[in-house]
Amino acid sequence: MPFKQFTGKVFTMEYLFGFVLVILGGLCGGSFGLPAKFAPKDTAWETLWGPFLLFVTILVPVIGGPFLANGCFEIYREVGICGLLIPILCGFLWGIGSILFGLCFVFIGLSLVYAFNCGGQIICGTLGPILIHQPGQLVTLPGIVIVSGVIVCIVGVSLSTRAGILRTRSQNRNADANLVAPDLKRTMLGMFLAILSGLLAGCIAIGFSFSGNMLELAEGGTFKNEAWRATIPVTMLILMSGCVPCCLYCAYKLTVNKTWGRFATPSGLWVILIALSMAVIHDSAVVLFGMGQTYLGTLGVSLGYAVFMSFGIIFGNINGFLTGEWKGASRQSIQMMLYAIFVLILASCVMGLAQALQKS
Repeated sequence: MPFKQFTGKVFTMEYLFGFVLVILGGLCGGSFGLPAKFAPKDTAWETLWGPFLLFVTILVPVIGGPFLANGCFEIYREVGICGLLIPILCGFLWGIGSILFGLCFVFIGLSLVYAFNCGGQIICGTLGPILIHQPGQLVTLPGIVIVSGVIVCIVGVSLSTRAGILRTRSQNRNADANLVAPDLKRTMLGMFLAILSGLLAGCIAIGFSFSGNMLELAEGGTFKNEAWRATIPVTMLILMSGCVPCCLYCAYKLTVNKTWGRFATPSGLWVILIALSMAVIHDSAVVLFGMGQTYLGTLGVSLGYAVFMSFGIIFGNINGFLTGEWKGASRQSIQMMLYAIFVLILASCVMGLAQALQKS
């Protein structure tokens, strides 16, 4: 097939539109933690992340979902408990991953949290749906290319790990009165928790992969939602299912640390507004991913999730650099992180090739 004919066939406007939506989702996903940088320094973890997780899992989905799609809650009744069970379970696991994600910020900072969390999500969210629904695709050319892209992504995460260790060591050497030196054991624990949080949070893609009946019902029948709007009820269900572990854990922390009263202070209102902005950006990322993957073919969930997370890492690291997390780090550690970002961009290109091969 001539190259011009090949590219015209596979790189359709529909495909490009889906790709742009997923990248915009990655931008939001890599930036939702940025407002936390503007919280007062004495803010307790639970007074920021508690409202954030409540807004993410309840307030934003319940208010925004019915506005964007027709019959969100009616769809759940028609699908029945059997059709809802696996997405609910995946949302519960995503909620646990979100708690761990928030905890990791204390250990290793914005840029490294995104690198390891998104790396774990790529592994689970990309390979999970294929292994469960289409294992035979792994021996086809598009499947092999997707697996290759995941391997490239793992290399990028490994480089991020090395960059994080080098950063910690160089900041320890260069620490002064104005720069608190990080602890290597604490950094390693943060990396482990960030990867674990990513593996659990990647269940959101598996939840999407089990939502076929819900999507068909949302598009047809009396609801008649467009394809991208049909993903909103699925997004709502998964996010709301994460409410139980998130809110229980944060309520426990608020009670044990006796920090409920901080919400009544002037700074408490500012923290709540920061949490709300984080929640809106976060849920926008999930909605954009859900919309974009509908335009990316039969492997849209796996392919879209890999690109979504790769760009989340990239934008997360850019934000980390801009907010001074790498202050005092050695040139070698910064170069290593830039290599990691390049490799992750390469992984996204490999995923794009898989989509092209799928359509050819």
